[in-house]
Amino acid sequence: MRFVTQQVHAILDYPVAANLIITPFLLNLGASNPLALWLSVATGIAALLLTILTNHETGLIKVLPYSFHLLVDRIVGIVFAVAPFIFGFKGVDPAFYWINAAAVLAVTFVFNAPERAAREA
Repeated sequence: MRFVTQQVHAILDYPVAANLIITPFLLNLGASNPLALWLSVATGIAALLLTILTNHETGLIKVLPYSFHLLVDRIVGIVFAVAPFIFGFKGVDPAFYWINAAAVLAVTFVFNAPERAAREA
């Protein structure tokens, strides 16, 4: 059941960041609150930087441990799950965040394969 290895996660990071930056514009997010648009865009840019800086297969400047990357992803999932309630998102805005939260939390908690370092210890 745990098939999202570090390598698979690394490959998914770039399209996920692009999704968070581009899709809010395609869906016209932000009608209920402009933050619904910009929270995703800012998170996508941060996710891109995090991926570039992570010590994994697709990181370009490998300075951050993969475990830190996973922690940040999990925090983003939680923030995305509660943001619609906190900021009063309506219409398609909350659905976008809840779908992304479910995907991120599923990938990082449910389907995440144990890290190589933990398996080798």
